[in-house]
Amino acid sequence: MLSRIRGKDTAPELAVRRILFSLGYRYRLHVKALPGRPDLVFPARRKVIFVHGCFWHGHACLGGKLPGTRTDFWAAKIDGNRRRDRRNRAALRRLGWESLVVWECSMRRVQSLTTVRARMVRFLDGGTRSKW
Repeated sequence: MLSRIRGKDTAPELAVRRILFSLGYRYRLHVKALPGRPDLVFPARRKVIFVHGCFWHGHACLGGKLPGTRTDFWAAKIDGNRRRDRRNRAALRRLGWESLVVWECSMRRVQSLTTVRARMVRFLDGGTRSKW
């Protein structure tokens, strides 16, 4: 069953890609040479964006809630994912890369999309990008 879970091209990731592409950003996808194989890579800026699913990466929202069965298994699995995420972000920092995490739950509401869009632009441009 777990083998059917998609690791790439998820709906939240596609939404982030559409937003950034429409704003004129160009990126590379899932670069294997970088720790954690980031979802979006901006090589010239030395910045990466991870799009995390709330359940799989243990976010503190309703989507990150553990199932009622096999809680020991799921708690260990998600804790391992979180530890791996921290290691990957630390390794990226040591290599001189900045990273941003966009959570799946933030892509569900229109108001949140506006906030996520602004946050990504600030991250990528350091707040210097004009509106148009």
